[in-house]
Amino acid sequence: MRGADLLVKTLAAAGVTRIFSLSGNQIMPVYDACFDAGIEIIHTRHEAAAVFMAEAYAQLTGTVGVAMVTAGAGAANALGPLFTASESETPVLLLTGDSPLGQDGRGAFQELDQVPMTTPVTKLSFRPIRATDFGTDTARALRAALSGRSGPVHMALPFDLVDADATGGTIPTALGKEPMPLPAADAETIAQAIAKAERPLILCGPAMNDTRNPGKLAALQDALGAPVIAMESPRGLKDPALGNVGKALAQADLIVTLGKRIDFTLGFGSANVVDPSCDWIVVQPCAAERDRAHRNLGTRLKACFAADPRDSIDALIAAGHGGHDTWREQVAINLAARSFSEGDTVPSGKITPAQLCAAVQRQIDKAERSIMICDGGEFGQWAQAATQADLRVTNGISGAIGGGLCYGIGAKAAHPDATVFALMGDGTVGFHFAEFETAARAGLPYVVVIGNDERWNAEHQIQLRDYGPDRLIGCELSGARYDEAAKGLGAHGEYVTDLADLDAALDRAVQSGKPACVNVQIEGLPAPSGAAH
Repeated sequence: MRGADLLVKTLAAAGVTRIFSLSGNQIMPVYDACFDAGIEIIHTRHEAAAVFMAEAYAQLTGTVGVAMVTAGAGAANALGPLFTASESETPVLLLTGDSPLGQDGRGAFQELDQVPMTTPVTKLSFRPIRATDFGTDTARALRAALSGRSGPVHMALPFDLVDADATGGTIPTALGKEPMPLPAADAETIAQAIAKAERPLILCGPAMNDTRNPGKLAALQDALGAPVIAMESPRGLKDPALGNVGKALAQADLIVTLGKRIDFTLGFGSANVVDPSCDWIVVQPCAAERDRAHRNLGTRLKACFAADPRDSIDALIAAGHGGHDTWREQVAINLAARSFSEGDTVPSGKITPAQLCAAVQRQIDKAERSIMICDGGEFGQWAQAATQADLRVTNGISGAIGGGLCYGIGAKAAHPDATVFALMGDGTVGFHFAEFETAARAGLPYVVVIGNDERWNAEHQIQLRDYGPDRLIGCELSGARYDEAAKGLGAHGEYVTDLADLDAALDRAVQSGKPACVNVQIEGLPAPSGAAH
């Protein structure tokens, strides 16, 4: 048994059935081991795409998403999406090929010290030193990815160990998450504080959202009697999907955070965002984030619990006292507030982002099970604010764009029976356009809808606001026919310039049975705004 076989058998024992990968010399033994273990490899066109696919897959399955790339430039190409996965708190295992241990320092092919490179954007990054340890090392990586504040991990696989004899190595039986629940007494303390408050709010981090915890947040809100809000956008209190959430925070007298960092998305908890007399309670499994809460909140932090809120939901529900119905209704109204309508028009007569999103929503409403991918700057924000599906994946708190096309592939692989829509701008779709070929080759049909305003609109809007219309530079894009290019990669293509043609084009895309690219010319409007803007 080779090191590669021990690695793959451990992954299989942990329930891994699929790896997103771009091949390379140093990982060929792992490919060979996957053949015997029956683990599917979805072969991508770029290393970063593999990590993005694994990120979406993990969020939609509740498992660790596994990506595998080769050494050197392959590992370097995969680096950026690790930051996105870290910020979205997604358990991803990145396996990278590596030059042989026995050739360290001698100038081996693609020799690169990868561990220091990935350490800042992972929970754990290491390079095994014995082939017989691949079982315990893999278990360690999986456990780290899942436990506490979940996130990406990295194993660099020296080629001589991957190909070495691993006889005597073992496959651990403990391959899952280490629970970190609140004690019942602490759950009761939190529930009592909420019951005594007049206007309590519960803010959840991205790992606590509805997609990853179906039905749990609604149950938590009913039990504790406090509005529960999941936050997963870099725009924070200006997230268009949360309407006038800023009003709710300004009125709250108690804020309980469940895995939500006290960071820039909350204005660092400052007095210009939250009433200075508002009390805070933090539930956070990560020691560094607990320290950050103390630093940003000071004496307003009344209690800080070292616990994983995902493991504590049931205890909090059991301790709940209900109530606060009027306050909850007020907050719900604020969250539902929207500053736009499908009926809004623009002087140019072009399709508006709201009209495009409304047409996609009509398709979502017809689907038995739906998944929405939202990615990009301004149009990505429109998509988050104006569409609602059974499950959702966004480009997350990192603020990075470009993974949406890859997310769609990961989503369809996770839920083959779901109708998947990926909404993104024309800037965003260009990052990984070649993955249309991956989707076609892998038989993973989903619908990419491009809100095409022929520019990097988020930056264009910044320039308009901060420098004026006479100082616009570097943000223009062309009227490229992305639909035609997608056809050349094996996808179905639609080009829409007239609102009257939009519904039929989306119908054809959904019914095509292929990956589809619906390229829609729109007016480039700024993202919708609420009271926090």
